[in-house]
Amino acid sequence: MAFLDQIIERKKVEIAAAKKLRPPDEVKRMMRDAPAVRSFSAALATGFGLIAEIKRKSPSGGNMVPANVEAAPAVYAQSPAVLAVSVLTNTSDFGMGIEDLSRIKAIVSKPVLRKDFIFEEYQVYEARAFGADALLLMVNVLDHDRLKRLFQLAIGLQMDVLFEAHTREEIDSIPPEAKIYGINSRKFKATGRWQLTKLLVALGLTGSGKGPDLSVELDTFSLIQHIPKQALKVAESGIKPSKVSEVKQMGYNAVLVGTALLQAPQGIERMLAQFEQARVQSFEAH
Repeated sequence: MAFLDQIIERKKVEIAAAKKLRPPDEVKRMMRDAPAVRSFSAALATGFGLIAEIKRKSPSGGNMVPANVEAAPAVYAQSPAVLAVSVLTNTSDFGMGIEDLSRIKAIVSKPVLRKDFIFEEYQVYEARAFGADALLLMVNVLDHDRLKRLFQLAIGLQMDVLFEAHTREEIDSIPPEAKIYGINSRKFKATGRWQLTKLLVALGLTGSGKGPDLSVELDTFSLIQHIPKQALKVAESGIKPSKVSEVKQMGYNAVLVGTALLQAPQGIERMLAQFEQARVQSFEAH
């Protein structure tokens, strides 16, 4: 079975299990008791900073440092550099579930983003029921009609949507009502099945010598010039403290950082302090 099919099948299994445990009608009832929405877009508009991510593993990077993962919610909650928190809820590939999102939402007072391979309405309702304030939609794995439908449903539930794009064409396909655009710096080359390449990039997988080259290409962030000026702009993937000032100068409102924090051998607090120092210096430089 192709890797694409494996990922899709794993996700289908997760969704089917979730629906069996919590049918759609029950999830919709749960939304009535969900924590109030915190504005993700308003947080990003307050000033340049981080969307700090939490995951236990990744297909490309392997396991995160357990102590960093455990400490992350409290550390992010206290850091002035962190504007919002991103939680991976793809259990099979990232080791976190929707229940983790609810747990983390109770710890931090900042908006929480659900990051996952989202392709059906159930997942949008589920996100709100478990306290998500925003969710990520990957432009390159959704057709135009589904992208718009999921966006409208999320907005109707008062959640913000971060659209993730990798190319000019993907940017142009984002609904004009969108407020938040993300540019993922992982490049891809169509060396193999097109759909496989698209899904690998969407999930942030790096090349392993088998299939597409998906290494980070920071020049991709220049796509910001094609994003509507009034939109909030997020730079995703591969950003180290040394690149923070450069990304801010380009006009981004936030950077999404995960592995660099969660795999830091010196500990998550020290690595986050480096990002905070770089963020402060970026203000002083401009």
